[in-house]
Formats: sequence, structure tokens, C-alpha cells
Amino acid sequence: MTIHGEDEDTRPDEDAGAERVLEESAQQFRMLVQSVHDYAIFMLDPDGYVANWNPGAARIKGYKADEIVGRHFSCFYTEEDRARGEPARALAKARDEGKYEYEGLRQRKDGSQFWASVVIDPIRDDEGRLLGFAKITRDVTERRRAQEELERAREALAQAQKLEAVGRLTGGVAHDFNNMLTVIRASIDMLRQPTLPEAKRERYLTAIADTADRAARLTGQLLVFARRQPFHNEIFSVAERLERLKQIIRTTLGSRVHLTFDLSPDSGTVLADPAQFETAILNMVINARDAMPKGGTLLVTARRAAVAPTASGPPATGPYAAISIADSGTGIEPNALSQIFEPFFTTKEVGKGTGLGLSQVYGFTRQSGGEITVDSVPGRGTAFTLYLPLMADDRVVSEREEAPVATTRPPAHQRILLVEDNEDVGTFATELLRELGQTVTWVRDASAALTALAESRDSFDLVFTDVVMPGDDGVTLARDIRRRWPDLRIVLTSGYSHVLAEQGSHGFELLGKPYSLDALTVMLRQDATG
Repeated sequence: MTIHGEDEDTRPDEDAGAERVLEESAQQFRMLVQSVHDYAIFMLDPDGYVANWNPGAARIKGYKADEIVGRHFSCFYTEEDRARGEPARALAKARDEGKYEYEGLRQRKDGSQFWASVVIDPIRDDEGRLLGFAKITRDVTERRRAQEELERAREALAQAQKLEAVGRLTGGVAHDFNNMLTVIRASIDMLRQPTLPEAKRERYLTAIADTADRAARLTGQLLVFARRQPFHNEIFSVAERLERLKQIIRTTLGSRVHLTFDLSPDSGTVLADPAQFETAILNMVINARDAMPKGGTLLVTARRAAVAPTASGPPATGPYAAISIADSGTGIEPNALSQIFEPFFTTKEVGKGTGLGLSQVYGFTRQSGGEITVDSVPGRGTAFTLYLPLMADDRVVSEREEAPVATTRPPAHQRILLVEDNEDVGTFATELLRELGQTVTWVRDASAALTALAESRDSFDLVFTDVVMPGDDGVTLARDIRRRWPDLRIVLTSGYSHVLAEQGSHGFELLGKPYSLDALTVMLRQDATG
């Protein structure tokens, strides 16, 4: 009697069971895919032809299964994408890198376009042979539209905030300049009185001069805030510069504020405009003084810091000189901290401050490549800290020579070519220069200046040119002159120029506007610096 082994008798049944399980699994998967309506899920053969189609694909792309199966999937792309070979590139990337993901425009059967999120995965057998591709597409047009609406809303809000800031800025400038013009106008009216005593005449002249200087400082503060003020940088020791300010700070604070300095000798040297640095320190000191009406303490420290905190993102790598001004005053309310560096924003009473002090501090720090932080607790005080990049070594070398002090000695006679497009300024500058004993030829633009020089170069010892003019600007003119007449001295002048602010004076001498008779005298006495 032959007895058959159980393995041989049961193997066909096991194989049939496994096949049924696989078929049931495949059927469940097909049912799952066919039940999905929010995603287009379908197969492509290795060449990119559609092999099957689910209801989600029909809904999103507009094709019925019998309309699309067997066609190449490139029909879903825009004409421009097809011309660039995007369909072939997508399959190649999926095949070579294991996946292709993309968001972009795709095309429906009726020619309309929608924003699609696309994923293509390669399908391979156990031996790694490519059988085709699985492609999943989702219509994300609504999400995209919502994002665009959000961006538009953010842009509109930012624009509204800019307009509000411009309005506040304009109002503040108008307020301060009208106050100054009132002083000047009233002083001029008084000077016209024929019976005015000489002492009062001198007082009103002094008032006009002082007011003009305040107006110039106000303009300078605005330009520093806007990071559009050309700086005169020098390498200087932070600790030494603060030591020089001690007496001025004590005088500014008064006797009711106890002042302490803690200046580390290794706080290092920085490359910055020393005048703007001192102005920034004094602006913070004045701010601290006003926050302590009944007195208090002020601590000025300087140390070396490895990193500097930033407004957003990780800290900036140093080294930095960290200069801190910490007071025990009233502090700043949290809701005002985000606005304290805006021009003309102030928490002080009307008439107690211009709102430009901290904006100057911010502008100076940022334009010097540094960072600024503020820590404040209402009722307990505020600490401002400036972080200025340190030089690689501790050399203290000036980048420029200090201008000599004007004396009563008149400058030597020179023949000057004045280039100034503004009628009032040109007339005024011509009169001032002639008052100083100079011979002046006035032209109104770069073209006229070059013509005058070409016709008679030997007629001039100096070209004194504005920077902002119609046609070629003063820097371009200066370059042309230096190339053609390298031995001719050139001095630029400007109240503001984006060219100077962004690129510097390009090695030319610069006299800022508004300039005085003394400033012109000093300029005329200086030898050419090249």
C-alpha cells in the first residue's frame, strides 16, 4: 500500500489559497483606488502612456477612462511645458532618483488650467526591471489661491503700515521744520527793523545760525535712520572713545543721576563714524535721563562679545564690541518696544522730544554692520546694547585727516568752475565764493562743465560740483574729469545722494550741504587730497 506524503497532497490547496489572498488584496486595492475622488491615481507604462484611470482622475482632469487610457500623459501638460520637454524630464527623474515631486500648472481636457501637486513613483519587479510608473495628482488650486490672497493681504497691511509711517514721518518733519522756520522768519523780520540795537541784531543772527545748524542735524538724523548717510569711518578704541565722553555724559545727566562706567580694556577697536558713535551714545543717555525724572542710576559698560543677538534668526557670529547703556528709570511698555526705533515715535510728552534719537541710534548701528537690542521692564529700567563688529587687530588708525580750523586768513585766489543745477544755491554759492576772493564760472550740468573745461582747461584750478543733477551726476562728472585732466582738483558737494550713501565718495573730496562760509574757507585752503 502506497502512502502519499501530506506535503504533496496539500501543496495545490495552499497555492490556491495564496492566490485567492493575493486576488482579494488586489481587489481591495482596486476598490480603494476607485473610491478616491480627491486624488487622480493612475498608472503609466514605462514610456508614459496611461494604463488605467480612477474616478478622481476623471473628476480632476476631465477625461473618462475610455478617452485617456492608451494616450501619453504629456497631454496633461501645458504647451510651454511640452515644448521644454518637461514630461520626459519628469519620468527620467522618477526613474533615476526614485521619485518626482512638483507643483505647477497642469491642463484639463477642456484646456483650462489648474494648480497641481504631482508625485510620480517608479514601479519595479523583484529583479528591478521597470514596469511603469504610479502617478498621483491633487488639485491644489484653492490652497494656492488662499495662499496668494494671504500674501496680498500681508502686502496690503505692510503698505498701510508704510503709509502710516510716512505720514508720521512727514508730520514730524513738518512740525520741527516749521518751528525752525518760525525762528528764522521772525529773526529776519526783526533784523529788517532800522532802529534795532546792535546787541539784538547779533542775537537774531546767532538765532538764525543756530537754527540752521539744528535743521542740518535733523536732516542728518533722518538720513542715518534711513541708512542713507555717507559715514566718515575711522578705526577707534571703544573704551577710549567712551572715556572721552565721560564728562559730557555727566553734564547731560545732571546731579540727580548716579553714573557708573565699567569699560573692559579688551573691548577692542571698531571701524565706524566716531561722530555718529558719540551722537548715538548721547542720544541713549538723554533717553535714559528723561526716563529718570526723579533721579536714578546709569551704567555704561563696554566688553567683548563672541556673538550678537539678531532681530530674527540665529545670533550673528562675532567678535563684537558690546556697548550697553542701562538705566533704572520708568522702563518701556511691551506694546511700545516694537516701535521705539521708528522716526518720530516717542513715549514722551508733546514738545519733550523729536522721536529721532533712537532712530539715529538704530540707523548708525545697522549702517555700521552691527546689531542693537533692548531689554526693558516697566518700572525697573531699560538697557540698550549696541553690537559693533570688531577689527581683526587693535590698531587705531584714522581713515582721514581732521579738517583744519578756519582762521581769519583769507584763502588764496583760485579760478573755480562751479557746477550746480539749483538756481538759488548756485547764486548763493557764487556770491560766497566771490566774497572769499575767488573767480567763479557757474554752469548748471555735467555737459556744460565738460564743455567749459575742454574749451579752456587752464582757466580753472578747482571744480566744485553738486552730486545730484539732471543728466550725469557729479560722481560721473568727477570721474570723467579725473580721466581727462588728472591734475585738476575736484570737490563734491551734496545734501543727500543715494550714490554717495551706497558707494561712498569714490576717493573725491566731499563738502556736505548745507555749507557755511567757514566750511568753504577751509575747503579752499586744503591742498588736493586726490
